[in-house]
Amino acid sequence: MKDTPPDKSVQIRCPRLGHQIYFSYCRTENNGLPCFKVVDCWSSQFKVEEYLHGVLSREEWEKVFEKKPKPKMLSLVELIEQAKKRRKEAE
Repeated sequence: MKDTPPDKSVQIRCPRLGHQIYFSYCRTENNGLPCFKVVDCWSSQFKVEEYLHGVLSREEWEKVFEKKPKPKMLSLVELIEQAKKRRKEAE
């Protein structure tokens, strides 16, 4: 198994988005940090966990993989509030 991410010739289906994506998207989609599912999704392609331990700080790793996720309803409410704020600022 490879130690490094695959090149642009490899895509996988994202269970969250529902279409094909490159590792580079998964690596930075979370405000510059990896998606919380990146290890599950890419572990069949390369040693993704080892790779991420090498490129992320301890704080980044904890932020992505060791914190409890917000409840879905809270996340939705926060997204709605952000959208309202952006709309108000655009007016």
